[in-house]
Amino acid sequence: SETFFREKIASCLGLQQLDRFLGRILNTLFQQSYRLPADRLRLLLNYDPQRAMMSIVKPSSKAAGIIYLGNKGFNLVKLRTFGFPVPPGFIITTEVFRCRTVIEEYGPAQENFREQISSHISKVEECSNSGASFGDPGNPLLFSVRSGSSISQPGMMDTFLDVGMNEEIAEGLANATGNQWFAWDCYRRFLQCWGMGHGLKRDDFDSVIKTFKELWNIPLKRGFPGEMMRSVALAYKRMIEEASIEVVEDPFEQLLVTIKMVLNSWDTAKAKTYRRIMGISNDWGTAVTVQVMVFGNKSENSGTGVFFTHNPRWQGDDSIRLWGDFTVENQGEDVVSGLVTTKPISISQQNIEMRDTDVILETHFPDIYKTLKGWAEDLIYKKGWSPQEMEFTFESKSPEDIYLLQTRDMGIRERKKKITYRPVDISEERLIGHGIGVSGGLMSGRVVFTLEDIDEWREEAPETPLILLRSDTVPDDIRELNAADGILTARGGLTSHAAVVAHRLEKTCVVGCSNLVCKEKEKIGKFDGVTVRSGDFISIDGQEGTVYEGKVAAQRTVTL
Repeated sequence: SETFFREKIASCLGLQQLDRFLGRILNTLFQQSYRLPADRLRLLLNYDPQRAMMSIVKPSSKAAGIIYLGNKGFNLVKLRTFGFPVPPGFIITTEVFRCRTVIEEYGPAQENFREQISSHISKVEECSNSGASFGDPGNPLLFSVRSGSSISQPGMMDTFLDVGMNEEIAEGLANATGNQWFAWDCYRRFLQCWGMGHGLKRDDFDSVIKTFKELWNIPLKRGFPGEMMRSVALAYKRMIEEASIEVVEDPFEQLLVTIKMVLNSWDTAKAKTYRRIMGISNDWGTAVTVQVMVFGNKSENSGTGVFFTHNPRWQGDDSIRLWGDFTVENQGEDVVSGLVTTKPISISQQNIEMRDTDVILETHFPDIYKTLKGWAEDLIYKKGWSPQEMEFTFESKSPEDIYLLQTRDMGIRERKKKITYRPVDISEERLIGHGIGVSGGLMSGRVVFTLEDIDEWREEAPETPLILLRSDTVPDDIRELNAADGILTARGGLTSHAAVVAHRLEKTCVVGCSNLVCKEKEKIGKFDGVTVRSGDFISIDGQEGTVYEGKVAAQRTVTL
């Protein structure tokens, strides 16, 4: 019988080929079992390369879900499908995050990953209207590389802008655009992202550019001549290299490194702290969105901003009223990080917030404003979306040059109903500053500048509220923001990092108090003629945006 069956099997069409095929698979698995530890081998066998990436322009169904794409990527794909002007790009899914260690350790998986990246870059280049190519000094294509988990974690993970640059490409971009300032400003921004991603502080870079401002007696970087901006960028590069940090010059390798850094930033201390505070699981991981750069820093007619489709100050208002922050001659990171003094979006917003500016998007860039409002009406009224928070960039005053960079549910910014307080018989002499009220009502508390200040006053006067003073905040400040009861910053707008995080942590917060000069190292805050130090009392109103000297008597008001 054995001979009979063996002969029959041997004569079956294709069975011998199948036997050899299965034999090769078994041999490969056997070899891998010795190359990889058991846990890595199981991870490799569960890794699905077809779910690793997805085009924003031509999405597939392999990984079409918020778990794989993250909230940001998922919404971008939907918006692009609707026909909104979303810059082309691709999304590296949470499948890669889950298996990133084995992709890095196992050669064939790593090579497959690189090939997929290269293929998607080629597809993006085909979508480029300008004919730009990634890594081409004559007409360079640059990328933004951003994180994107299922639940937004503002500023807690790394972001890289203007990826694909080196000195040769910066020179090429300057020649191609005829704008030396713009080209070297982009390289400067990339170098700052790169340095901060490797552990340098934003203050390190601020110190460099401050030196140039003082040397040339030019208060704002937009006033620098192009050659001076080149000097600033190269000074950034020298500082990074002196810190023993290699700046990768090859654009493709540069992109790979930034992708890896964004994935790894999920496990940074600030990200873990934020997730612990907000009750977000550490297991979900992040996707990575790679998109063609669009430039709000091209000229005085370009800009970037974030707007809400509804007024975030009142609940129950169903009408579309654009509200938010924008700035000209800057890139999006400047707005959300609170690095610049922003301008209001609409006239109604300016009437309520009374910012010290005459520049409003609705009046100075009316076509841009009308286009944004049209987007909001389309999404909310026609497509039935909930109120949204949307990021945009415009490269000129023309509506054809506006791009939508991301959107998310505005529900996370709606004010929760809580008891608030109003000042009683407060004199105008006590008013020392005015900014933008973000959240909470009136509160009085002691001024603090550091986590050590907070710990000392918590021990000495545990019942006394504490108000953190900062020029602005960065994601590394998450512990201070969580530990304090109130927050006051000199810079930033309604969509800045301080405003977003304070609102989510339900802290009383005022941002953009322009007459505040905060010297954190000296633990001094100056409001024109009034100086406050650690432990002094001030009062802030998270509704009106006002700042008062000392304690303020208050009465309970209606809930918000």
